[in-house]
Amino acid sequence: MHKVLILGGYGNFGKRIARMLTQQNISVIIAGRDEGKARQLLASLPHSLAEIAIFDVRQDLAYQLDGLKPTVVVNTCGPFQNSDYAIAQTCIAHGVHYIDLADGRDFVTGITSLDSEAKHHDVAVISGASTVPGLSSAVIEHYLPAFSEMDSLEFGIAPGQKAERGLATTQAILSYVGKKLKPCAGYATRYGWQDLHLQHYPVIGRRWMANCDIPDLDLLPAKYGIKTIRFSAGMESPLVHLGIWMLSWFVRAGMIADLPKYSAALLKASNWFDFLGSADGGMHMILSGKDHSGKALTKKWFIVALDGDGPYIPTIPAVILAKKMIESDFHSRGAMACVGLVSLDEYLHELRYLKVKTYEESSIKACNNKFS
Repeated sequence: MHKVLILGGYGNFGKRIARMLTQQNISVIIAGRDEGKARQLLASLPHSLAEIAIFDVRQDLAYQLDGLKPTVVVNTCGPFQNSDYAIAQTCIAHGVHYIDLADGRDFVTGITSLDSEAKHHDVAVISGASTVPGLSSAVIEHYLPAFSEMDSLEFGIAPGQKAERGLATTQAILSYVGKKLKPCAGYATRYGWQDLHLQHYPVIGRRWMANCDIPDLDLLPAKYGIKTIRFSAGMESPLVHLGIWMLSWFVRAGMIADLPKYSAALLKASNWFDFLGSADGGMHMILSGKDHSGKALTKKWFIVALDGDGPYIPTIPAVILAKKMIESDFHSRGAMACVGLVSLDEYLHELRYLKVKTYEESSIKACNNKFS
C-alpha cells in the first residue's frame, strides 16, 4: 500500500495535510517525537488510513524508511532558514519521493544541488511546496498569457490574528527581522520587517505590511523575467505588527543579537492580542507589465480565507503533489523548487470546501513608451 510519511505530522501544517490526504483515501503516517500529540491527531483520522511513528527525524529517519516504506515523505519540520539537506538526501538514498514546505530563501533555491543525485535514484525532490512559491507561481502562470512582458510583482500575505500560528513559522520570520536582506530585482537594500505600508484586501480591509524574505525573490524573476519584485507580510493586529517592527530596529541597531531564541515567548505574547482580531486572512498579488498590443496591463488577484481556514492554503501544493506521486501521475524526476508545478485551478479545487474565495481586478491603459 502506498503511504505518505508526514514529518512533523501533528504540527500546524502537518495535521492539515494528514486530514486532506485521508479525506481522499490516501494513507498517511504521522511522524514526530511527541506520542501524545500524534495519538490525539490519530484519533480524529480514519483508522484504516492513518498510523503513527514516534522517532527523531534527525537520528532515525533512515531506519524508519526501511521499516515504514513510504512512497512519499512530506517534511514540515521547519524552520528551514538554517537547515541542511540531510533529510532530503536520506529520502533520495532510499528511493523515496520528497516534498517540503520550506520558505527559506537559500534552502529552496539551493535544492537543485541534489538534482543529479535525485535523478540517479529516480525520485522527485520538491522544495517550497507551499503558498510561496507554489501558489504565487500558479497565479503568475494563470495570468502569464495576457502579458507580453511582466515587469513588476508586488505580493504579500496577511494572516488573521486568531488563525493558528506555529512555532516554526515564528522562528522563520524572526530569523530575518531587522537584518539586511539579500538584494532582489529592483531593490538593492532592504531590511526584514521594515518599509511599512498598508495594503487593502476585499472583505477583510486594510492590513499593515512589512518586508519578508522568501525564495520567490530569486526564483520568480529568473523564471518570468520580472524586473521589480517585493514581498511583504503583515499581522492583523497593528499592535503586534508594529511591535515586531520596533524589534526590527533593535536588531538592526545591534541591540538584540539572537531574536529567534525568544520565538516561543513572543508567540505566546502575540496570542494575548487575539481578542483584538479575527481568524480572517488573505494574500494579494499585483502583476504589472504590458499586454500584447504594448499597453500597460495590471492584474490584481486576492485570496481571502475566513474563520481560520487560512492555514490550509500553504498545505495545498504538498497535498496535490503527494497525491500525484501516489497515483504515479507525477513524472518529473530530479530536485526542483515548486515553481509552476501546480496550476491555479488545481489549487482552488482543493480549497473548494473551505471558506476561501478569490477576487480579481484588471486594468489596461495606453503606455507612453509602447514602441521603446
